[in-house]
Amino acid sequence: MRAAPTEGVLYIVATPIGNLDDLSPRAVSTLARADIVAAEDTRHSGRLLQHLGLQKKMVAIHDHNERDRSAGLIDQLAAGAQIALISDAGTPLISDPGYVLVREARQRGIRVSPVPGPCAFVAALSAAGLPTDRFLFEGFLPARRGPRRAALDVLKRETATLIFYESPHRILETMAAIAEVMGPERPVVLARELTKTFETFYSGQAVRVCEQLAEDAYGAKGEFVVMVEGASARAEAHEGLDVDRFLVLLMEELPVKKVAKIGAELTGLSRNELYQRALGLKGEG
Repeated sequence: MRAAPTEGVLYIVATPIGNLDDLSPRAVSTLARADIVAAEDTRHSGRLLQHLGLQKKMVAIHDHNERDRSAGLIDQLAAGAQIALISDAGTPLISDPGYVLVREARQRGIRVSPVPGPCAFVAALSAAGLPTDRFLFEGFLPARRGPRRAALDVLKRETATLIFYESPHRILETMAAIAEVMGPERPVVLARELTKTFETFYSGQAVRVCEQLAEDAYGAKGEFVVMVEGASARAEAHEGLDVDRFLVLLMEELPVKKVAKIGAELTGLSRNELYQRALGLKGEG
């Protein structure tokens, strides 16, 4: 009597972002029984498997080969293989490879099963003290200055909490761009080296966070999650409003400081920005 064919399954396995104790028992058992481990970097993931005492057939699947490599993996899944997809850290597909493989597996009717666990931006947001009812994960901002500023300009009126990943060699430039485009007073929280020995959170107005990074000898080391509080609903309300005309009318009855205070409360714009704007208008008069 022939045994029933084994169903092929593609497991999406979340791995630790730093602390190996965060690897779940289910993740360990899934890796242990997998026929193949598809990894973003086989050398990096090989150390994790060695730590677990596992020897597995490994296949590299990354941004540069995913389309070519997926077809072979799909054929093996169709033949009954159990494949575990892992990234260097965290949950696969979240700013990591795997989308092409998962999409093709589902199109072929192959079972895809998530094995949940660590995810850097979720961990960071849970401890940031920023609104979590709505958030927008944008992954990595463009590396070049012009496109990066353009992307931030598009997002500056978004009311949901904004979340980005950033590398250590670009974090200072990115924070400076956030302060410039979204305003120096925009609340920001940075999470660095999550779950590791030197886990650090920086928080405050964008301009202050820039200063904290510059003052910290380790401020440009490690991987970062950047979280920016969304624009206030009041800030959205000033769209279409002739702010200069509004300030001029208030200054007919009130001193400049009072005008700036009222204007900030009504529009959500920076009091300092409105004060300087009002002074300029008064000088022109």
